[in-house]
Amino acid sequence: MHRSAMTLLAASLATFALCGVALAPVSRAQSASLQDLATFPHTTVEIRGKSGTHRFDVWVADTQDRQTQGLMFVRDLPANEGMLFTNCCNGIWMKNTYIELDIVFVGADGRVSKIAERARPFDETNISAPQPVKAVVELKGGEAAELGLKVGDRVEWKSPQPESGAPAAAPGQAPQTPPATAPGQPPQSPPIAGGATGAGTN
Repeated sequence: MHRSAMTLLAASLATFALCGVALAPVSRAQSASLQDLATFPHTTVEIRGKSGTHRFDVWVADTQDRQTQGLMFVRDLPANEGMLFTNCCNGIWMKNTYIELDIVFVGADGRVSKIAERARPFDETNISAPQPVKAVVELKGGEAAELGLKVGDRVEWKSPQPESGAPAAAPGQAPQTPPATAPGQPPQSPPIAGGATGAGTN
């Protein structure tokens, strides 16, 4: 799963290595080695509203390092895939993010509280949440409008099993994991990019 995006990520990292390009550190986690997306847990996110029920196969960014990396350097994202950031966050930016993303903020009530459509690649402007939220879902840019996703839609997912990355049996709630770089707090440190960093969160 996510084979196309993983292949593109690997190619991008190889290009950076060959050219001798160094990435400027933004935070401790961003300065760490990038993880292969295949090592991220995964699950299915279901967004349900008046336009119907829509399902997305997603990576789960459930640790500080994963949330800091997010979708950085990914060059393509299929329409039915994305990334889920749990216990998150105060805002998003698009540092080191090569593709447009739709940023779906999920409130404490499990409903969409804001959709930031077609966030621009490499834009370091903070995209703020309307209030602290428990999760963020990042989708391919333009998907929210095409599918008719709206504020108030219900968002559910299955928690990945610890270690294995396989979905658990119990549906619907965000796993209780340590937060990303100060999620839900005033942005005292740089936001994470395009993923809550690949687009990132702060």
